[in-house]
Amino acid sequence: MQKLLLLIAGICCQLHLQAQGYQITVHLKDYTAGKLFLAHYMGKGTYLADSAELNNAGVAVMKGKEPLPGGIYMIVLPGKQKYFELLMDKQQVFTVKADSSDLMGKTVYTNSPDNDLFLTYNRFLAQQDPLSRKIHAQLAIAKTAEDSAKVRPLQQEISKKIQDFRTDFIAKHPRNILTSIFQAMKEPVVPARPAGAPDDFAYRYFKSHYWDEVNLSDGRLVRTPILEAKLQKYFTQLVPMHPDSIKIECDQLIAKTRQDKEMFKFVLWWLTYNYESSQYMGMDAVFVHLVEKYYVPGEAFWLNDDQLNKIVTRAYAIAPNLIGQQAAPLELVDTLSKPVSLYKIKGKYTVLVFWDPSCGHCKEEIPRLDSAYNASWKNKGVVMLGIKTEGTQEEWLRFIREHKITGWVHASDPESRSNYRRLYDVYSTPVVYLLDEQKKIVAKRLGVLQLQEFLDRMTTTGNTAHNK
Repeated sequence: MQKLLLLIAGICCQLHLQAQGYQITVHLKDYTAGKLFLAHYMGKGTYLADSAELNNAGVAVMKGKEPLPGGIYMIVLPGKQKYFELLMDKQQVFTVKADSSDLMGKTVYTNSPDNDLFLTYNRFLAQQDPLSRKIHAQLAIAKTAEDSAKVRPLQQEISKKIQDFRTDFIAKHPRNILTSIFQAMKEPVVPARPAGAPDDFAYRYFKSHYWDEVNLSDGRLVRTPILEAKLQKYFTQLVPMHPDSIKIECDQLIAKTRQDKEMFKFVLWWLTYNYESSQYMGMDAVFVHLVEKYYVPGEAFWLNDDQLNKIVTRAYAIAPNLIGQQAAPLELVDTLSKPVSLYKIKGKYTVLVFWDPSCGHCKEEIPRLDSAYNASWKNKGVVMLGIKTEGTQEEWLRFIREHKITGWVHASDPESRSNYRRLYDVYSTPVVYLLDEQKKIVAKRLGVLQLQEFLDRMTTTGNTAHNK
C-alpha cells in the first residue's frame, strides 16, 4: 500500500510539473561551461525559445512556468556550431544526455517516449546513408538519360524503405506528433488516367488531393519546416498565378484552419506576407483582399493595435492602384503653371512617371526612359507624363533642359491637391505606371527593360506580364 501511495504521489508530482510548464535537463559530455540554446522552427525559420548556462558538470536546466507549444525544437550547443533536434509535445519534463562527438548515436533521453521514437527514426535514416551516397555518386558520373535511369531502382528502393517505416509508424502511433509530421509529408499518388478524363487529369487530381493528409487542425505542424514547404509548393506550382484564383484558394485553405488558433495564425500570416512581398506584379491584390477580409474585422488576434493599423494602412495605400483599377484622376500644372489633366491626355498607352530631379536613381532612370520612348514607345502610341515629386522648380527645369526631355508632358502638383502620393502609393522615386487607352492600370513599378518587354508583348499579342 505504501509503495502504491508513493507511486501515485510520484505520478501526481510529474503531472503537476508538466502542468506547471516545461523542464528540460541537458547533460553534455566534456563540457564544463558555456550557454545552451533552445530554439524552435516557425515554418522554415528558427526562433529562440530559451537558454541556460552549463555548470562545471556539463549540466544545464531550461524551464518555464508555461508549457511550450508542440513542434520540432533544437538544442544548440555552445559556440552555435552544433545542434540536435528534438520533439516537444505533451511530455515536457525530461532529461537528455548527449555527446558532441556523436549527437546521433550517443544521445539518450529519460522520460521522453516521443524523443525515443524520434531518435529511432533519425538513426534509421542514418542507416540509409550508404545507399544514398551510392545514388549521388552514380548520378554525378551519369552522362546520359539512360545512365540516370539506371539509378532509378536504387532511388525507388530507398524511397520505399523510408515510406514503409513511416507507414508502420503511423499505424503503431496514431496520436504521436511524428505521425502528424509524416502524414503532412505525404504527397498524393496519382492513379492512371481514366478513359475520357481530360489531359490535365494528373494535375487536377494532385492539386485536389494535395491537403488530404495534412491535419490543418494540428497547430504542432506550425513549428516544423513541413507546413511552410507545403504552402510554398501549393501556391507557386499548383495554383494559377492569377490574383482572383489565388484569393479563392486562400479563403478555402484558411477556412480549414479555423479549428486551431496557431494553424489559423500561421497560414494567414504566411499568405499575407507572401503576397505583400511578392515579386510578381498584381499579387498585391491578394494582400489587400486578405487584409480587408481578415485583418479589418479583427481576426488577427495576435496583433496589437499599432501593428494592425500599420498593416491596414499599407493595404489601403495599395488598394486604389491595383492592376485593373481605373487610375485616379490627376489635376496638375505644367512647367508654365497651365492646367494638366491626366484624363485629357490622349494616347493608346500612358506611361506615368513620378520622379524627383534631385534623386540619384531618377537621374539615371529618367534619361533611359526617354531614350526608350524616342526609340520605340512613341511609335506604339505611348504618351509620357512625368510628375515632379520633390526638388525645386529650377532643378526640375534644368534637368529637363540639359537632358532634352522634350517629348513628355511635364507636370507637378505644387499644392498637393491631387493626393497622388496616397492614390499612387508614391513613397520613393521613380515610380512608373502603365495605363491603357481608358486609363486603366495595366502595369506598375517597372524598370525600363521590363516596360519595354511589356509594351512589346501588349502591342504584338495583347497579353500582359506579371513580373515586377
